[in-house]
Amino acid sequence: MVAVNYVGEELWSYFNAPWEKRVDLAWQLMEIAEQLTNNDFEFALYLLDVSFDNFAVGPRDGKVIIVDAENVLVADKRLIKQNKPENWDVWYESKFDDCDKEACLSFSKEILCARATVDHNYYAICQNLLSRHATWRGTSGGLLHDPPAEIAKDGRLEALLDECANPKKRYGRFQAAKELREYLAQLSNNVR
Repeated sequence: MVAVNYVGEELWSYFNAPWEKRVDLAWQLMEIAEQLTNNDFEFALYLLDVSFDNFAVGPRDGKVIIVDAENVLVADKRLIKQNKPENWDVWYESKFDDCDKEACLSFSKEILCARATVDHNYYAICQNLLSRHATWRGTSGGLLHDPPAEIAKDGRLEALLDECANPKKRYGRFQAAKELREYLAQLSNNVR
């Protein structure tokens, strides 16, 4: 017997939702990435399978929910800081994976469990859900595809998404993720 609980529509069903809704969902996804990476418990929860069908949106409150947490790696940051494995205090940047399949991620479980500062969740959310690199069920462009003309013309959103998915600067994803969260919050507040 298998018991399931309906928590809302898959994130995928919002792919062509109004821009304002997609911005809000993108902001929530980036907040989830932050909370799973940096929290008071000093446990990082790294999402290893990030795709549109592993998230849902609550029907009443519109909150993004992780619905498939089958592939999550738990790293005890307190233990990493205590044991100090080699390079434990060197920030780890996940490598961009330009594959021809849906929901690709490259990662090393050993490294995720041996570094105190890791950008994996930002990488996973940006690459597989938000940026132009995100592909799903024959679509491309990610959740933030086709922004309004003034946002597209400005170029800031595209630049932040690109740096978050495939950084050109050393440690660029960390900064881009922070700025992207702030920018999406600003866009979200402007449209509410």
